[in-house]
Parts: sequence; C-alpha cells; structure tokens
Amino acid sequence: MTELTPDIAHHAALDARLVKAVKGIRLLSQVSWPASVQQQFLAAAAQGRYAMPVIAYPKYDFSEERRELDAIVREADPGHPIGHYLCESARSWSMAAELLECLGTPTVTEHSIRLFGRPDEPLPGNGPSTREAAHHFIDIANELDRELLSPAETVAISATALQLQLQSALDDFFDQRVIEVVLDPDLIAKAAAGATRIRLRHGAAFSDYDRHQLIEHEAFVHSLTALNGREQPHLQSLALSSPRTTATQEGLAVFAEQITGSIDIERMKRISLRIEAVAMALDGADFLQVFHYFREAGQSDADSFTSAQRVFRGVPPTGGAAFTKDTVYLRGLISVHTFFRWALRQRKLLLCRRLFAGKMTLGDVQRLEPLFDHGVLVPPRWLPKWIVRANGLAGMLAFSLFANRIRLDAVAKDEDFFEV
Repeated sequence: MTELTPDIAHHAALDARLVKAVKGIRLLSQVSWPASVQQQFLAAAAQGRYAMPVIAYPKYDFSEERRELDAIVREADPGHPIGHYLCESARSWSMAAELLECLGTPTVTEHSIRLFGRPDEPLPGNGPSTREAAHHFIDIANELDRELLSPAETVAISATALQLQLQSALDDFFDQRVIEVVLDPDLIAKAAAGATRIRLRHGAAFSDYDRHQLIEHEAFVHSLTALNGREQPHLQSLALSSPRTTATQEGLAVFAEQITGSIDIERMKRISLRIEAVAMALDGADFLQVFHYFREAGQSDADSFTSAQRVFRGVPPTGGAAFTKDTVYLRGLISVHTFFRWALRQRKLLLCRRLFAGKMTLGDVQRLEPLFDHGVLVPPRWLPKWIVRANGLAGMLAFSLFANRIRLDAVAKDEDFFEV
C-alpha cells in the first residue's frame, strides 16, 4: 500500500469523517413516495377518478451532520486535489440535508435547483437549453413510425424472467455472485440499483431494450462505480452517490446505453418528457396535469404515475414546485460525450476509464489524476466491455469528432449529396 504523505493522510481522515457524517442522508429514497400512494391512485384511476395524491413526509433534523460537514470544509485545503473534492462533496451533502429537512414544502425546489439545475439552463458549450434539447428528441420520436419496431422489441418480459436473465448475465460478468437481482413489490420505479443489489418492480413488464439498458446503465455504471469506489483504500466516499456527481453518473450511464446500442428513440423520448414535465411543474402545472401530460404522450396509467411522481418527489403536488433531478440526464449525456471526445483529442482516454474508479465528476477525475499516477487512488477493478476495448471506443469517438463538423443544413442544399 502507498505510504501516505501528511497532506494525503489529513484529507483521508477527513474523508472518513465525511462518510460517517452522511450515512443517514439518503436523498432519493427519502424523497420517494410510498408504493401505497401509487396503488390507491391507480385503483381510483381504473374507475375514472383521478384524485390528487396526499403525501406525508417524515421530519428530519440533520443539524449535527451539517455542522460536521461544515467542519470538514473548514479543515480541508481547497487548493489540494482531495481537499477540493472534499469541500465540494461536503457542501453537496449539506444541501441534500437541507432539502430533506423541508420535505413537503416549496423550499425543496430551491435546494433541488442548487443540486441539479433547471430545464432552461444552457447545455455545455453555450448550446440550446436542456428543455430545447428535450423538445428535439420528443419531436423526432413523434415523427418516427412505431411500426418500424421489430417483433422482438414488442414482446413483454416479465419481472421474474428479467430477474433470471439479469442475474445470469451479472454472474457471468463477475464470475461469481457480486450483485443480486431481486423483485421488490414496494418499488415505484421499474428498477433501481445499488452497489450490490438491483431491484425490479414486482409485476412490471419490461422490453428487450429495458433488459440491455438495465445491464449497461444500472449494473455496469451505477453499480460498478460504487463497487470500484469501495476498493479505494484512502477515499471511501468515492463509493457514495454524492448529489454533485449525479449529472456525470447519469450522463455516463446514458452514454453507455448509446455506445452499446442499448438505447432506443422511445427511451430518449421518456427522458425528454420528464424534462418537459419538470418545466411544466415549475411553471405551475400540478400533479394531475403532469400525469395527464404523460398519458397523452402514450404512457400507461402506471407509467404516467411513476413519471409524474419523479417530478413531484419531496414537493407539494399542487404546482409551482418540482424535484429537478431529471434535468441532469441530457446535460450529463452531452457533457460526458464531449469529455470523451476531448479525452481522445488530448490523448487522455485513460481518464475515461478512471471515471469508473468511483463516483466522481468530470472535473474530479482530472484534478485527481496525479493521485492515480502516484498510486494513492487505485484504478477500477471492474470495467464494462465497451471501455475495455479502447480501439473500438477510439474509433467511434474519432468518427464523432469528424462527423460533428458536417452541417446538415449545408448538406440539404447540396443536390448531388444524395446521388453518392
């Protein structure tokens, strides 16, 4: 094991304190609604009655944890790579604690925006806003003919069958039982992943694309980064889902779907509909209006409830407030895709692999590069196949770098182009 210098030892001790301080702060599970609310709503909806859900949130007091996080910020050196990481992480966890302390109030929206941003923020590179990008994917999905779907894509897979398929694939990947796939009747979302467990909603139906997405997105990004973070000898917080890493985590996960061909236009549409729904809620739409927005977009009652619930987690369902996490997916995807292209151009593809060594931001992996080089941080133990095959990744990125220079509006004016 690498002998620690005093500065590394100091910050490693602070990191251990951070891990202990945030143990009770579980943002996503603590803002989520109980499954009973969904069951009651859908039972009434089956009879044509759509009643506004009523959510009773527990009262939390994280004042002691926030004091400890403030102390960590004071004691860390912001000019040190780990110190900077710890300061930003501690502040992020503190914001999450403040959000949880005011569940059920409009104030949650303010904290959520601080953590995850808004739909009207510009994408990286001063591009269009996240909401404008969402409209782009929604419009394309609406234009495409669903009859182009292959028969295999329309066959429903039961949760039980998918559990067996995923478990077999993961056991083969690890050559042992590392991640357990379980059925959860109390899960509102169709699936959720932790470091060593993936939960599927009991009774849900999945598609073939869902199966591939769950492997690439949930297992080989969210679970692998947590597992690899646990392997870090001096920075254990890299195993934790810090709120500040959400955009990079979700962006990397959707990028993984894209590069493996596991994503379809309907998936992009679902992601985009959620972004538009967040914007609608912020503009005053209530839960029922957002629920019917998803129904009109073609989702079932159960899926519409799940989608609308994501938007109103932790906030009043009466409109004007939203939990804005779903805005990070497209922003994160664009950021990660741009980072990978930049890494190829700078001959730093090793940084892309190091993103899997724990849960970190794109800035973190660059600032922490010297610590990887000196053995303070260890490389990821497990990697998905698509990033192990560096030549294939480089080929795709090289093509992307060049193809992005071609302007479609100019191509449309070239009468000879389609004679090629």
